[in-house]
Amino acid sequence: MLTHIHIRDFAIIDTLELELHSGMTALTGETGAGKSILLDAIGLVLGDKADSSTVRHGADKAEITLSVDITQTPSARVWLEAQGMEGADDTCILRRVISTQGKSRAWINGSPANLTQLRELGEQLVDIHGQHEHQSLMKKDAQRQMLDAFADNDTLLENTRRAWSAWKKLHERVTLISSQNQQHQERIDLLRFQSQELETLAVQPNEAEQLDDELNRLANAEQLRSTAAQGYAQLYDDEPSLYSVLGRLIHDLAQQVRVDAQLEPSLELLTSAQIQLQEAAAQLRNYAESLDIDPERLQAVENRIADIRSLARKYRTEPAELPARLAQIQQELAQLGSDDYDLDALEQQLQAATTSYQKQAGLLSQARQQAAQQLSAGVSQAMQQLGMQGGKFAIQVVHDATNAFQATGMDSIDFTVSANPGQPLKPLMKVASGGELSRISLAIQMIAAQKVTLPALIFDEVDTGIGGGIAEVVGKQLRSLGTNRQVLCVTHLPQVASQAHQHYKVTKIKGTEQTTTGIEHLTRAQRVEEVARMIGGVEITPATRALAEEMLTTGS
Repeated sequence: MLTHIHIRDFAIIDTLELELHSGMTALTGETGAGKSILLDAIGLVLGDKADSSTVRHGADKAEITLSVDITQTPSARVWLEAQGMEGADDTCILRRVISTQGKSRAWINGSPANLTQLRELGEQLVDIHGQHEHQSLMKKDAQRQMLDAFADNDTLLENTRRAWSAWKKLHERVTLISSQNQQHQERIDLLRFQSQELETLAVQPNEAEQLDDELNRLANAEQLRSTAAQGYAQLYDDEPSLYSVLGRLIHDLAQQVRVDAQLEPSLELLTSAQIQLQEAAAQLRNYAESLDIDPERLQAVENRIADIRSLARKYRTEPAELPARLAQIQQELAQLGSDDYDLDALEQQLQAATTSYQKQAGLLSQARQQAAQQLSAGVSQAMQQLGMQGGKFAIQVVHDATNAFQATGMDSIDFTVSANPGQPLKPLMKVASGGELSRISLAIQMIAAQKVTLPALIFDEVDTGIGGGIAEVVGKQLRSLGTNRQVLCVTHLPQVASQAHQHYKVTKIKGTEQTTTGIEHLTRAQRVEEVARMIGGVEITPATRALAEEMLTTGS
């Protein structure tokens, strides 16, 4: 539950410290004193959007710190551990700072947090019912969301959403492939032809470069052989040859080395040169003997090069890139032939996805219908207590398998009401007056709140438009809710305030230069005065005080 809130420089609040307790707590005060500002601050620290207008005039920033006891909230503990934001004890501290530039920062147990994280955690801690809640009842989406929340359909909704997402993806794919079926087949035929053409030519990696080298060699084979043979003769076979001339020089130097050792290096170099010359001559002889003049091979190489270059021009690429182009075509052909492009296979998958979605949507519809009966009966009973004797409330859940598939299921949900006995049920938005709508909304909130397992409930002037004995019933209902959880209630009704376990009064403090909001915890005597004020206005008589005393005694 909420245990402590600290507010600084928010709206017209200068500084405010408030200890919160279990049970029902009433917040009262004159209109405009700032009662709802306190709840707005709680909403902001739980992830509501904010802007610079929330910062008190003259201040640099607004700061809100909320302490929450999570001893009885295991889901919040699990969430905090998953986020790495667990605290040192059973208290969770949320903090939000908003600057005059509209920038916002937030922390959970000292760790920086974003608004999504604040909202996710806040949804596990507090359920807020606003004074304008009845306005949302006029919207179909709000009616569905309220019913799903009452039924605790989160898991069924997620399963349905996932099944719908899978169905939608396949449906769009089948539609696309069906519309492009002719182009798709034409593309496959083209790729098959291209693949066969390239496979037939079977260009190997680096083949184009190797063929160019071979062509040059074959085209110049006669000259290459003549040059090699002539070189061999000059080096080794002619008389005198370079080899024989070098041999005589080596012999002469070998004789003179005995006289002068300085010739030794030259002799070694010449000896090495003679060996290399002999090896070069042998290589030239072997090259000349191995080199064939083959006109047929020359013609074959020229034809092969022509075929490769012709196909490269056709595919607008370099000859060396043809193997890569074949691999690319084969890959695209495999993709087009896969199940992703197989219309028959896709239609089978779509049928399976359709069946799966319909099953999940059916389970969701069953849960909604069961919850609709419970909520309808509870709200109808609450309407009797709220002065709408004979009135009836019914939620109609119609599951139509012919409806378009939606992420939220295939149900048409209508809140219907008969405000007076004998009148047929009609859509809520068509038959309820403003006052009736407010009371019906309150009845729904009262029943829905009984199913809420969150540790704290906040009601912001939900009792607007009612009074007398009906207001007393509302007060008793809220007090009953406060027996096993924390209930904060902003109210103008003495019948409601007198039922509270704790009572705070919000006041507007006017200074010479600014107006601020203050709040105080009322003693029993002060509660008598405040309830009397709420009953009788400015002038409080002994009779009014006596009535206030009686209401407080009855309420407690």
